[in-house]
Amino acid sequence: MSKRVDRARIESLNRLVRKAGGNPTKLSGQLIRQMLHTALKLCRDGADNGELKLISRGLKELRTAMHVFRPYQQVPKISIFGSARTQEEHPHYQAAVQFSRLISQAGWMVITGAGGGIMQAGLVGPGKKASFGVAIRLPFETAANQIIAGDEKLVMFRYFFTRKLMFVKEAHAVALFPGGFGTHDEGFEVLALIQTGKAATIPVVMVDEPNGEYWAHWNEYVRKQLLGNGMISPEDLHLYFITNDPCKAVDHVLTFYRNYDSQRYIRDRLVIRVKHQPTAEQVELLNEQFSDLVAKGRIELSGPLDGELAHLDLPRLKFHFNKRSYGRLRLFIDRLNDFAPPCSTPRASSP
Repeated sequence: MSKRVDRARIESLNRLVRKAGGNPTKLSGQLIRQMLHTALKLCRDGADNGELKLISRGLKELRTAMHVFRPYQQVPKISIFGSARTQEEHPHYQAAVQFSRLISQAGWMVITGAGGGIMQAGLVGPGKKASFGVAIRLPFETAANQIIAGDEKLVMFRYFFTRKLMFVKEAHAVALFPGGFGTHDEGFEVLALIQTGKAATIPVVMVDEPNGEYWAHWNEYVRKQLLGNGMISPEDLHLYFITNDPCKAVDHVLTFYRNYDSQRYIRDRLVIRVKHQPTAEQVELLNEQFSDLVAKGRIELSGPLDGELAHLDLPRLKFHFNKRSYGRLRLFIDRLNDFAPPCSTPRASSP
């Protein structure tokens, strides 16, 4: 009896999916059906109004944000964080303006929290056309800055968790300028996600004013307290880059994508997509230098694997990654970038 009920319930949900324009025989339609099924289970669970509001509003916020970002999926983006209290005349603000201008000239779009201070400086360089605002409703921060206000790429959030997800999901890199609790929260979260493999490896740059010591002191704390007490591995220090020069920060981001393109897991293999295919000798060198990353077998050249739908024209490297040495994986990507032709890296220069 229960199996007949389940089949009837599934078919009724399939009808809803078809009515909305989906196809329940495809994975996308099946995932939508699962979401509908999960939502209906909340009735059986006896979820209260507060729980239902949280789930409903969270889902609506994510759907709206993804709708806004979707037309720009092929454009690289960088999330910029820093203090909302930084004044326009401060060197931190000017450094953020220079950085955002240089990265936008390289073809990138910028994402900030849409407020004042560094969030505004990060949008000055690219201007409204190449900017996204990911704003949060706060009692003391109620309006978006003048650059992004009224733009279709401004998204307002009620919840920090949905906003934070979009900052990371859409970013191909992260830049941190001096800031308060929020800046450190975002920075440590990104590093933790990369360190644990919950987010793809991306460049994280920490930019200070000329002769500034903000991130130098932060780095001293990380090395002395976190590394010194065995709470992180020495290789984890390679997950971020500190500089007092916005040009070097931009170069660091662009160099990361000099050869490396993207990564994903296909079953039990990590697949690294690259722009320039390594030679057999270079693959052998990778096997010699990074054998510790391989749980079994070897690092191998490959074409697209079954199940891959994107970047099918790019060469690949595949191997059984140990899923713990993400600092070393960052060094692996750096080594791949060394294999690219020298002219393949765009360089930042002051305007």
